[in-house]
Amino acid sequence: MTVDPAPAQAPDAVKPDLAMACQALVEAAPEAEHADVAAELRSRAGVPVFVMMPLDTVRKDGNSLNRRKAVEASLAALKSAGVEGIMVDVWWGIAEADGPGQYNFNGYMELMEMAKKTGLKVQAVMSFHQCGGNVGDSVTIPLPGWVLEEMDKDQDLAYTDRSGRRNYEYVSLGCDAMPVLKGRTPIQCYADFMRAFRDHFATFMGNTIVEIQVGMGPAGELRYPSYPESDGTWSFPGIGEFQCYDRFMLSSLKAAAEAVGKPEWGNAGPGDSGSYKDWPEDTGFFRREGGWSTEYGEFFMSWYSQMLLEHGERILSAATGVFTGSPGVKISVKVAGIHWHYGTRSHAAELTAGYYNTRSHDGYAPIARMLARHGAVLNFTCVEMRDHEQPQDAQCRPEALVQQVAAAAREAGVGLAGENALPRYDDTAHDQVVATAADRAAEDRMVAFTYLRMGPDLFQPDNWRRFAAFVKRMTEPGAREACREQVEREAEGVAHATQPLVHEAAVALTN
Repeated sequence: MTVDPAPAQAPDAVKPDLAMACQALVEAAPEAEHADVAAELRSRAGVPVFVMMPLDTVRKDGNSLNRRKAVEASLAALKSAGVEGIMVDVWWGIAEADGPGQYNFNGYMELMEMAKKTGLKVQAVMSFHQCGGNVGDSVTIPLPGWVLEEMDKDQDLAYTDRSGRRNYEYVSLGCDAMPVLKGRTPIQCYADFMRAFRDHFATFMGNTIVEIQVGMGPAGELRYPSYPESDGTWSFPGIGEFQCYDRFMLSSLKAAAEAVGKPEWGNAGPGDSGSYKDWPEDTGFFRREGGWSTEYGEFFMSWYSQMLLEHGERILSAATGVFTGSPGVKISVKVAGIHWHYGTRSHAAELTAGYYNTRSHDGYAPIARMLARHGAVLNFTCVEMRDHEQPQDAQCRPEALVQQVAAAAREAGVGLAGENALPRYDDTAHDQVVATAADRAAEDRMVAFTYLRMGPDLFQPDNWRRFAAFVKRMTEPGAREACREQVEREAEGVAHATQPLVHEAAVALTN
């Protein structure tokens, strides 16, 4: 599955609106018959709440669950609190660890059976990335050993920064269409994995498994690994670095530069874009009137973001091909909530991640339109955050960012789902999620919300009582209109009734 390159332009065709040129390919694709997806999802009253399972829910050998008793008690407690379902990472590094095409879904089967028995739905994440090295990663699950072997042999299969640092979190999108993984392309590997998952869980598709979130990059998000936390490479609120220095990406950049008659633009990314921990004003490229706003900057950012869009297009084509015959199963894609430096002109941290979003260019509308073509849901993070809670000097604007993405989703006709970016168990965060996701007119309401994350903290008595009230406010329109005291009284009843289960879950998870 490859995307044809855009036609070459004559040298004199370079114009200030060059940013548009690189989008021609994806924008020109025919609109699919999926326009009703968002409306159909929003037609339900309330916003269903899902809860993320622990990262290590399934043992690394793939054969069974970690802490089975804890999982059982936890699912029963979640169900009694009115939760719609759970989200679980189906790790590539676990399920296809033994060799190409050798799949082991035993531990996941155990979980699906348990969810079905409890009456919970499942959002299954096709996690084609490494666990470890990102915010909140408490365990390490690398890519399959046979993939890492190939990456060791040819390190250009890994995303690479300007100084040659390789990132093993996810196979570089530059080689999507190259048969570099034991004779298969990465896209073929992802498609085969999804097909094997569909066939293995055929009896659960559409009744228990209601959503497939397709991993597209680090942390499962459609982005470049521009801000890796491992080894202290990056720290908040650094701008990150462009990840376009493997030979596949450089080859594409060279071709794009030649196509617009500027071959000198094709040798490397911007030389003055700084390093991971810098701030925009530390650099020539990202400062207020920097290189990002020049003709060259528009060319480079158009190419860099276009490569990401085409990667999403290829994987979504594969996913829809696999799951089209599974009625009742939605496909979703996660987009990162990069809210730091959002208040600046260049939006540097978004640019290095591949979102060409600046004061003068909307980076989320093209992503939403791509998802619309495949009938996919846009899942967005940082829904719990408020502007004033963030460091003001870093120009953090999570609320404005969520509004922009919501507008892009609405305009494209795709459903918008949400997650909290960081674990929060307080009323302030809950209020923000309810206001952003549920207290909206039907057309602006989120189609689902996934709560991060199940663990001992969630089952602490005060946290659990607040969580039960939060679920009620999200899922029952009447509860949102009632006074908080009444909702909390009802939640007290749920918390009291589930106390033995919750205590059991908390103890088992802690152990």
